[in-house]
Amino acid sequence: MPRISSELSFVDHLGACKARWAIGRMGFIVPPGLYAIGTPNPESPVVVTANYKMTYDIMRKTLSGRHIWLLVLETYGINVWCAAGKGTFGTGEVVRRVTASRLADIVSHRRLILPIFGAPGVAAYQVAKRCGFSVSYATIRAADLPEYLDNGMVTTPAMRQLEFSLYDRMVLIPVEVVLELKSLVIFSCLVLLACTVAGNLTAGIVAFGAYAGAVLSGTVLGPLLLPWLPSKSFAIKGAFVGLLWAMSYYFLTGAAWTLPELSAAILILPAVSAFYTLNFTGCTTFTSRSGVKKEMKIGLPAMAIAIAAGIILLSLNAFL
Repeated sequence: MPRISSELSFVDHLGACKARWAIGRMGFIVPPGLYAIGTPNPESPVVVTANYKMTYDIMRKTLSGRHIWLLVLETYGINVWCAAGKGTFGTGEVVRRVTASRLADIVSHRRLILPIFGAPGVAAYQVAKRCGFSVSYATIRAADLPEYLDNGMVTTPAMRQLEFSLYDRMVLIPVEVVLELKSLVIFSCLVLLACTVAGNLTAGIVAFGAYAGAVLSGTVLGPLLLPWLPSKSFAIKGAFVGLLWAMSYYFLTGAAWTLPELSAAILILPAVSAFYTLNFTGCTTFTSRSGVKKEMKIGLPAMAIAIAAGIILLSLNAFL
Protein backbone atom coordinates (compact mmCIF):
# COMPACT_ATOMS: atom_id res chain seq x y z
CA MET A 1 0.00 0.00 0.00
CA PRO A 2 1.60 3.35 -1.03
CA ARG A 3 2.39 5.47 2.05
CA ILE A 4 2.46 9.19 1.24
CA SER A 5 4.07 12.10 3.02
CA SER A 6 2.07 15.00 4.42
CA GLU A 7 4.92 17.41 3.72
CA LEU A 8 4.73 19.34 0.45
CA SER A 9 7.98 19.82 -1.44
CA PHE A 10 9.15 22.74 -3.57
CA VAL A 11 8.13 20.76 -6.65
CA ASP A 12 4.60 20.35 -5.24
CA HIS A 13 4.29 24.10 -4.64
CA LEU A 14 5.75 24.89 -8.05
CA GLY A 15 3.27 22.54 -9.71
CA ALA A 16 0.37 24.21 -7.93
CA CYS A 17 1.61 27.63 -9.00
CA LYS A 18 1.88 26.48 -12.63
CA ALA A 19 -1.61 24.98 -12.49
CA ARG A 20 -2.97 28.32 -11.24
CA TRP A 21 -1.58 29.85 -14.43
CA ALA A 22 -2.94 27.04 -16.64
CA ILE A 23 0.54 25.62 -17.30
CA GLY A 24 0.27 21.85 -17.58
CA ARG A 25 -3.05 22.09 -15.78
CA MET A 26 -4.66 18.93 -17.17
CA GLY A 27 -1.56 16.86 -16.53
CA PHE A 28 -1.38 17.83 -12.85
CA ILE A 29 -2.74 14.52 -11.58
CA VAL A 30 -1.90 11.54 -9.38
CA PRO A 31 -2.77 7.90 -10.06
CA PRO A 32 -6.11 6.87 -8.55
CA GLY A 33 -6.10 4.28 -5.80
CA LEU A 34 -5.79 3.79 -2.06
CA TYR A 35 -3.03 5.62 -0.18
CA ALA A 36 -1.91 5.53 3.43
CA ILE A 37 -1.24 8.71 5.42
CA GLY A 38 0.71 7.89 8.56
CA THR A 39 0.25 4.29 9.68
CA PRO A 40 -3.49 3.59 9.37
CA ASN A 41 -5.00 0.38 10.71
CA PRO A 42 -8.25 -1.45 9.83
CA GLU A 43 -10.24 0.94 12.01
CA SER A 44 -8.79 4.14 10.53
CA PRO A 45 -11.12 6.48 8.60
CA VAL A 46 -11.31 6.38 4.80
CA VAL A 47 -11.37 9.82 3.18
CA VAL A 48 -12.32 10.07 -0.50
CA THR A 49 -10.94 12.74 -2.84
CA ALA A 50 -10.16 13.51 -6.50
CA ASN A 51 -6.94 12.84 -8.38
CA TYR A 52 -6.36 16.50 -9.26
CA LYS A 53 -2.96 16.90 -7.61
CA MET A 54 -3.72 20.27 -6.03
CA THR A 55 -6.72 18.73 -4.28
CA TYR A 56 -4.68 15.66 -3.36
CA ASP A 57 -1.86 17.82 -1.94
CA ILE A 58 -4.25 19.95 0.10
CA MET A 59 -5.82 16.82 1.56
CA ARG A 60 -2.55 15.15 2.58
CA LYS A 61 -1.21 18.37 4.06
CA THR A 62 -4.43 18.97 6.02
CA LEU A 63 -4.36 15.44 7.41
CA SER A 64 -0.75 15.70 8.54
CA GLY A 65 0.00 13.81 11.77
CA ARG A 66 -3.03 11.53 11.40
CA HIS A 67 -3.47 7.92 10.38
CA ILE A 68 -5.88 7.96 7.44
CA TRP A 69 -6.73 5.93 4.36
CA LEU A 70 -7.02 8.26 1.36
CA LEU A 71 -9.10 6.83 -1.49
CA VAL A 72 -8.33 8.79 -4.67
CA LEU A 73 -10.89 8.62 -7.48
CA GLU A 74 -10.15 8.90 -11.19
CA THR A 75 -11.53 12.35 -12.05
CA TYR A 76 -9.07 12.99 -14.91
CA GLY A 77 -7.41 15.92 -13.16
CA ILE A 78 -10.66 17.72 -12.29
CA ASN A 79 -11.35 19.01 -8.78
CA VAL A 80 -14.11 17.48 -6.64
CA TRP A 81 -16.82 20.07 -7.26
CA CYS A 82 -16.42 20.23 -11.04
CA ALA A 83 -15.92 16.48 -11.30
CA ALA A 84 -19.13 15.89 -9.35
CA GLY A 85 -20.97 18.07 -11.85
CA LYS A 86 -19.37 16.24 -14.78
CA GLY A 87 -20.10 12.83 -13.24
CA THR A 88 -16.49 11.64 -12.89
CA PHE A 89 -16.61 12.09 -9.12
CA GLY A 90 -19.67 9.89 -9.10
CA THR A 91 -21.36 6.83 -7.73
CA GLY A 92 -19.89 4.49 -10.30
CA GLU A 93 -16.32 5.63 -9.76
CA VAL A 94 -16.63 5.38 -5.96
CA VAL A 95 -17.86 1.80 -6.29
CA ARG A 96 -15.17 0.92 -8.85
CA ARG A 97 -12.38 2.34 -6.71
CA VAL A 98 -13.62 0.63 -3.52
CA THR A 99 -13.75 -2.66 -5.38
CA ALA A 100 -10.43 -2.26 -7.21
CA SER A 101 -8.55 -1.37 -4.02
CA ARG A 102 -10.16 -4.30 -2.12
CA LEU A 103 -11.03 -1.83 0.60
CA ALA A 104 -13.42 -4.27 2.27
CA ASP A 105 -10.45 -6.53 3.02
CA ILE A 106 -8.32 -3.69 4.40
CA VAL A 107 -10.68 -1.90 6.80
CA SER A 108 -13.01 -3.40 9.37
CA HIS A 109 -15.64 -0.65 9.15
CA ARG A 110 -17.88 0.25 6.21
CA ARG A 111 -17.82 4.05 6.12
CA LEU A 112 -16.52 6.47 3.47
CA ILE A 113 -15.95 10.14 4.22
CA LEU A 114 -16.65 12.36 1.23
CA PRO A 115 -16.47 16.14 0.77
CA ILE A 116 -19.85 17.89 0.68
CA PHE A 117 -18.96 19.19 -2.79
CA GLY A 118 -19.02 15.58 -4.00
CA ALA A 119 -22.66 15.10 -3.08
CA PRO A 120 -24.11 16.18 -6.49
CA GLY A 121 -22.36 13.27 -8.17
CA VAL A 122 -22.65 10.51 -5.57
CA ALA A 123 -25.86 8.75 -4.56
CA ALA A 124 -25.09 7.41 -1.08
CA TYR A 125 -27.82 4.75 -1.14
CA GLN A 126 -26.48 3.37 -4.42
CA VAL A 127 -22.95 3.16 -3.04
CA ALA A 128 -24.22 1.25 0.02
CA LYS A 129 -26.27 -1.07 -2.19
CA ARG A 130 -23.47 -1.81 -4.66
CA CYS A 131 -20.41 -2.12 -2.43
CA GLY A 132 -21.66 -2.14 1.16
CA PHE A 133 -20.06 1.12 2.28
CA SER A 134 -22.07 3.97 3.77
CA VAL A 135 -21.27 7.54 2.75
CA SER A 136 -20.82 10.46 5.15
CA TYR A 137 -20.59 13.95 3.68
CA ALA A 138 -18.13 15.67 5.99
CA THR A 139 -17.25 19.28 5.27
CA ILE A 140 -16.97 21.79 2.45
CA ARG A 141 -13.41 22.89 3.24
CA ALA A 142 -10.55 20.47 3.67
CA ALA A 143 -9.29 22.68 6.49
CA ASP A 144 -12.29 21.62 8.60
CA LEU A 145 -11.57 17.90 8.30
CA PRO A 146 -9.37 17.65 11.43
CA GLU A 147 -12.13 19.23 13.55
CA TYR A 148 -14.69 16.96 11.92
CA LEU A 149 -12.65 13.86 12.76
CA ASP A 150 -11.97 15.04 16.31
CA ASN A 151 -15.65 15.89 16.78
CA GLY A 152 -16.82 12.30 16.36
CA MET A 153 -17.39 12.79 12.62
CA VAL A 154 -20.19 15.28 13.20
CA THR A 155 -20.65 18.12 10.72
CA THR A 156 -21.31 21.48 12.35
CA PRO A 157 -23.29 24.24 10.62
CA ALA A 158 -20.07 26.21 10.09
CA MET A 159 -18.62 23.30 8.11
CA ARG A 160 -21.50 23.58 5.64
CA GLN A 161 -21.00 27.29 4.99
CA LEU A 162 -18.87 28.51 2.12
CA GLU A 163 -17.53 32.00 1.64
CA PHE A 164 -16.36 33.50 -1.64
CA SER A 165 -13.88 36.04 -0.35
CA LEU A 166 -11.63 38.45 -2.22
CA TYR A 167 -8.77 35.94 -1.92
CA ASP A 168 -10.97 33.10 -3.19
CA ARG A 169 -11.82 35.14 -6.28
CA MET A 170 -8.27 36.39 -6.73
CA VAL A 171 -6.67 32.93 -7.00
CA LEU A 172 -9.09 32.01 -9.79
CA ILE A 173 -8.21 34.98 -11.99
CA PRO A 174 -4.78 33.92 -13.38
CA VAL A 175 -6.10 30.84 -15.16
CA GLU A 176 -8.98 32.88 -16.60
CA VAL A 177 -6.55 35.47 -17.97
CA VAL A 178 -4.24 32.85 -19.49
CA LEU A 179 -7.14 31.05 -21.17
CA GLU A 180 -8.19 34.28 -22.87
CA LEU A 181 -4.71 35.24 -24.09
CA LYS A 182 -5.06 33.23 -27.29
CA SER A 183 -8.24 34.98 -28.43
CA LEU A 184 -6.80 38.33 -27.30
CA VAL A 185 -3.66 37.86 -29.42
CA ILE A 186 -5.60 36.68 -32.48
CA PHE A 187 -8.08 39.56 -32.36
CA SER A 188 -5.34 42.11 -31.72
CA CYS A 189 -3.31 40.91 -34.68
CA LEU A 190 -6.36 41.12 -36.94
CA VAL A 191 -7.13 44.67 -35.78
CA LEU A 192 -3.54 45.83 -36.20
CA LEU A 193 -3.32 44.22 -39.64
CA ALA A 194 -6.59 45.76 -40.80
CA CYS A 195 -5.60 49.22 -39.58
CA THR A 196 -2.13 48.93 -41.11
CA VAL A 197 -3.61 47.97 -44.50
CA ALA A 198 -5.95 50.96 -44.17
CA GLY A 199 -2.91 53.16 -43.53
CA ASN A 200 -3.69 54.01 -39.90
CA LEU A 201 -1.44 52.02 -37.57
CA THR A 202 -2.06 54.47 -34.72
CA ALA A 203 -5.77 53.71 -34.79
CA GLY A 204 -4.94 50.02 -34.64
CA ILE A 205 -2.78 50.49 -31.54
CA VAL A 206 -5.52 52.54 -29.87
CA ALA A 207 -8.12 49.88 -30.75
CA PHE A 208 -5.86 47.13 -29.39
CA GLY A 209 -5.45 48.98 -26.09
CA ALA A 210 -9.19 49.54 -25.81
CA TYR A 211 -10.01 45.88 -26.47
CA ALA A 212 -7.26 44.50 -24.20
CA GLY A 213 -8.42 46.76 -21.39
CA ALA A 214 -12.02 45.60 -21.83
CA VAL A 215 -10.94 41.95 -21.67
CA LEU A 216 -8.90 42.56 -18.51
CA SER A 217 -11.74 44.57 -16.99
CA GLY A 218 -14.08 41.64 -17.49
CA THR A 219 -11.66 38.93 -16.34
CA VAL A 220 -9.92 40.78 -13.50
CA LEU A 221 -11.87 43.79 -12.25
CA GLY A 222 -15.28 42.14 -12.60
CA PRO A 223 -14.41 39.16 -10.37
CA LEU A 224 -12.43 41.25 -7.87
CA LEU A 225 -15.21 43.81 -7.42
CA LEU A 226 -18.03 41.28 -7.74
CA PRO A 227 -19.86 41.97 -4.43
CA TRP A 228 -19.76 45.72 -4.87
CA LEU A 229 -20.80 46.07 -8.50
CA PRO A 230 -24.45 46.93 -9.18
CA SER A 231 -27.09 44.29 -10.03
CA LYS A 232 -27.17 40.55 -9.44
CA SER A 233 -26.55 39.99 -13.13
CA PHE A 234 -22.94 39.13 -13.98
CA ALA A 235 -23.41 40.59 -17.45
CA ILE A 236 -24.50 43.94 -16.02
CA LYS A 237 -21.63 43.88 -13.52
CA GLY A 238 -19.22 43.30 -16.39
CA ALA A 239 -20.85 45.98 -18.53
CA PHE A 240 -20.47 48.44 -15.65
CA VAL A 241 -16.69 47.92 -15.34
CA GLY A 242 -16.46 47.95 -19.15
CA LEU A 243 -18.20 51.33 -19.26
CA LEU A 244 -15.82 52.67 -16.61
CA TRP A 245 -12.91 51.41 -18.71
CA ALA A 246 -14.28 52.98 -21.91
CA MET A 247 -14.60 56.39 -20.29
CA SER A 248 -11.23 56.09 -18.55
CA TYR A 249 -9.50 55.04 -21.76
CA TYR A 250 -11.04 57.96 -23.61
CA PHE A 251 -9.50 60.41 -21.16
CA LEU A 252 -6.21 58.47 -20.82
CA THR A 253 -5.43 58.31 -24.55
CA GLY A 254 -6.17 61.96 -25.15
CA ALA A 255 -7.31 60.95 -28.60
CA ALA A 256 -9.62 63.22 -30.49
CA TRP A 257 -12.32 60.64 -30.93
CA THR A 258 -15.25 61.55 -33.08
CA LEU A 259 -18.76 61.14 -31.74
CA PRO A 260 -19.31 57.88 -33.72
CA GLU A 261 -16.02 56.49 -32.35
CA LEU A 262 -16.91 57.37 -28.77
CA SER A 263 -20.39 55.91 -29.24
CA ALA A 264 -18.90 52.72 -30.69
CA ALA A 265 -16.52 52.41 -27.72
CA ILE A 266 -19.40 52.82 -25.27
CA LEU A 267 -21.27 50.05 -27.10
CA ILE A 268 -18.44 47.58 -27.76
CA LEU A 269 -16.17 47.76 -24.70
CA PRO A 270 -18.86 47.20 -22.04
CA ALA A 271 -20.21 44.28 -24.12
CA VAL A 272 -16.75 42.69 -24.24
CA SER A 273 -16.28 43.11 -20.48
CA ALA A 274 -19.78 41.80 -19.85
CA PHE A 275 -19.02 38.62 -21.79
CA TYR A 276 -15.89 37.83 -19.77
CA THR A 277 -17.46 38.61 -16.41
CA LEU A 278 -20.45 36.46 -17.35
CA ASN A 279 -17.96 33.67 -18.10
CA PHE A 280 -16.81 33.87 -14.46
CA THR A 281 -20.09 32.34 -13.31
CA GLY A 282 -18.47 28.92 -13.77
CA CYS A 283 -15.98 29.78 -11.01
CA THR A 284 -18.44 31.06 -8.44
CA THR A 285 -19.95 29.29 -5.45
CA PHE A 286 -23.50 30.58 -5.66
CA THR A 287 -24.71 30.61 -9.27
CA SER A 288 -27.06 27.92 -10.55
CA ARG A 289 -27.15 26.27 -13.96
CA SER A 290 -30.70 27.46 -14.64
CA GLY A 291 -29.83 31.01 -13.58
CA VAL A 292 -26.76 31.11 -15.80
CA LYS A 293 -28.73 29.76 -18.78
CA LYS A 294 -31.37 32.43 -18.25
CA GLU A 295 -28.79 35.19 -18.07
CA MET A 296 -27.00 33.91 -21.16
CA LYS A 297 -30.27 33.79 -23.07
CA ILE A 298 -30.80 37.50 -22.37
CA GLY A 299 -27.24 38.76 -22.13
CA LEU A 300 -25.51 37.18 -25.13
CA PRO A 301 -27.93 38.59 -27.76
CA ALA A 302 -27.70 42.01 -26.11
CA MET A 303 -23.89 41.88 -26.26
CA ALA A 304 -23.97 40.79 -29.90
CA ILE A 305 -26.32 43.63 -30.83
CA ALA A 306 -24.16 46.18 -29.01
CA ILE A 307 -20.98 44.99 -30.72
CA ALA A 308 -22.66 44.87 -34.14
CA ALA A 309 -24.01 48.42 -33.67
CA GLY A 310 -20.56 49.63 -32.62
CA ILE A 311 -18.90 48.07 -35.68
CA ILE A 312 -21.50 49.69 -37.95
CA LEU A 313 -20.78 53.08 -36.38
CA LEU A 314 -17.04 52.63 -36.90
CA SER A 315 -17.56 51.55 -40.49
CA LEU A 316 -19.76 54.54 -41.26
CA ASN A 317 -17.25 56.85 -39.58
CA ALA A 318 -14.44 55.46 -41.76
CA PHE A 319 -16.28 56.11 -45.01
CA LEU A 320 -17.82 59.47 -44.16
